[in-house]
Amino acid sequence: MEYNQPSQIVKNLNFGTDAKSKVINGVEKLAKAVKSTLGASGKCVIYEDALGKPVITKDGVTVAESVVLYDPVENIGATLIKEASKNTVKEAGDGTTTAIVLAESLLKEVNNEKYHQESIRDIKEGIKSGLESTFKYLDKSSFVVKDEMLEHVSAISCNNDHELGKIISEAYQKVGKDGVVLMEESHTDQTYVDIVDGAQIESGLTSPHFVTDKDKNKAELEEPLVLIVSSEIPSVRKIQSILEHVIKNKRSLLIVAQVSQQVKSALLMNKVKGNIKVNIIDPPGFGPTKQDTIDDLALLTGATVINEELGDDLDLIQPDCLGECLKSVTEDGSTVITTAENNEWLGERLTEVKEKIKNESNPYFKRRLEQRLAMLSGSVGLVKVGANSKVELKEKKDRVEDAIYAVKAALKEGIVPGGGIALLNSAKKLQNSKKIGEKILAEAIKAPFYTIMENAGIENYDIPTESGVGFNVISGKKVKMIESGIVDPVLVTKTALKNAVSVVSTIISADCVINNIRIENASS
Repeated sequence: MEYNQPSQIVKNLNFGTDAKSKVINGVEKLAKAVKSTLGASGKCVIYEDALGKPVITKDGVTVAESVVLYDPVENIGATLIKEASKNTVKEAGDGTTTAIVLAESLLKEVNNEKYHQESIRDIKEGIKSGLESTFKYLDKSSFVVKDEMLEHVSAISCNNDHELGKIISEAYQKVGKDGVVLMEESHTDQTYVDIVDGAQIESGLTSPHFVTDKDKNKAELEEPLVLIVSSEIPSVRKIQSILEHVIKNKRSLLIVAQVSQQVKSALLMNKVKGNIKVNIIDPPGFGPTKQDTIDDLALLTGATVINEELGDDLDLIQPDCLGECLKSVTEDGSTVITTAENNEWLGERLTEVKEKIKNESNPYFKRRLEQRLAMLSGSVGLVKVGANSKVELKEKKDRVEDAIYAVKAALKEGIVPGGGIALLNSAKKLQNSKKIGEKILAEAIKAPFYTIMENAGIENYDIPTESGVGFNVISGKKVKMIESGIVDPVLVTKTALKNAVSVVSTIISADCVINNIRIENASS
């Protein structure tokens, strides 16, 4: 007689206090590993990768991703907190450790015995209103970043490596505040900046399956050929000759066009099989300026725009319509294309666009023209990261990437006093509130300051009362944080807090945790 295996995985149910205590244990275990890296005196973490090799890092999200707890319910708690750090790095590029420190602190404070009689709904509403008040305070107390501050912002995110901070600051100063800075591995052990011509266009990933770097959620192509089509590509047959040319010459292909689902599916299938390296993005721009933007992209890449609505026949296109670029990097909302030296027609196009900007009175069209000008005249700063070993290179790349995103965030929304001081000052505005949730949040957001001080080994100190004044943990002295160059991008601070509040609000709303039952030594 045969018995069929059960079609569903057997589950274990955990309720009430038992479930919550295990989830909190998981959060605390993960946070203990991650928060040791926070601040100028934060420590490195050594973890074993999937192949058993040791990896050294001070990057919060990397440490968090390496942690898998033995107890399944504790692991669920840790996994939920990982989401706060992953969402923070996606949105702001930095602040992952801060997000985890805030989440743990907030969860602990919510579960404090003195609040056990309070309504979860009232607590959540208070936390939400407290979050809004904190955001308003941070925005009000932020400062615009000046050139001399860029080095401080990047150095802090590089774990106070001022040499790296100077290199990243140099890259941004060379490309300008609207320019693009990317990171690549150096072919030597030196780290330096290389400036290449390029452009950033507002057209991002059209499918997660085109991603080549899953950790960073990016689709990267090296020296791709570029096909630009203004009209829709309805079937693969229409571009068969192009695909054959690309495969024959062992090149990658960037398609800038609207495509049917059949085309996308067919190309994805061939990508997965390893037949072709390909990425598809939508044509940039919209409205009456869309065609101009497409023409600009064609000029930068040397491609010929194919448009069936204007009489072009997709069936008859030849490889000579293809353009090319040195590299394309596509993320969620944008694509960066680095190109070779400017061609002879670019100067004329730049003059034409500048003249149109001068004569345009409509604010909307003027802004679109300014975006075209930025794309045409743009350059890309490449921070080439070098090191003496693969272990050192991995750790250094993590720090450089954090710093690049931190500077980008600082340029976008400004900076606030660092070292946990901005949130500590904000807490003073909430701690006398009558709302329980706001009081809870006020206590929780002090955690980054306390953690930084603990990691520096500083004890028996007076908590700063003057706004913007904190500790330089290297010297152990009280200083004015902004003047001393100890700063945080306000976007990073806000994003970390927002994601911490989001995940904790989800956890405290749950009263049951269901996990898969692990069967040990099943083969025996």
